[in-house]
Amino acid sequence: MYTLKQFAAMFHATQHTIRYYTDIGLLPCGRDRANRRIFDEESVNWMQGIVCLKGCGASIEDIKEYCELCRLPQSRETLYARYQIILRQREQAHRRVEEARATAAYMDEKVRHYEQILSGMIPDDSNPANWTEDTRPEGHWRNAI
Repeated sequence: MYTLKQFAAMFHATQHTIRYYTDIGLLPCGRDRANRRIFDEESVNWMQGIVCLKGCGASIEDIKEYCELCRLPQSRETLYARYQIILRQREQAHRRVEEARATAAYMDEKVRHYEQILSGMIPDDSNPANWTEDTRPEGHWRNAI
C-alpha cells in the first residue's frame, strides 16, 4: 500500500493531480481508517496507463473514456472502442515525434548559424529586435500557425 505522498512521488506527479484523478474516477484508490487515500498495485497499473496516454497527448476526456471502457464488462465492442482510442493516440504520438524532429532540425540549423556568427564568418543577425520584414528568417515558425 502507498500513501498519497508516496504514490505521487512514484509517478513524479503532484498530490493535487493524484487527488484530481481519483476524484474524476480515472484512478482507483482505497481509504484507510482515517479516510486518507491509499493506493495498491492495481492503482499503480491504472496510473501507468494514464501516464502512457498523457505522454501521447491524450486529453483527460479521452483517458476517462478509455478507463470507463476498461471497467465495462469485456466484449468485442468495448475492445474495439479501446482499440480506436489507442489508434488515435498512436497517430498523435507519431505526429509529435515528427514535430520534435522538425524542431530539432531547426535548432541544429540555428546552432550552425550561431557558430558562423561566433567564428566571424557572418555578422550577427540573430537578434529578433533587429529584424525587419526583409531580413526576418523564414522557416519552422510558419508550421506552428
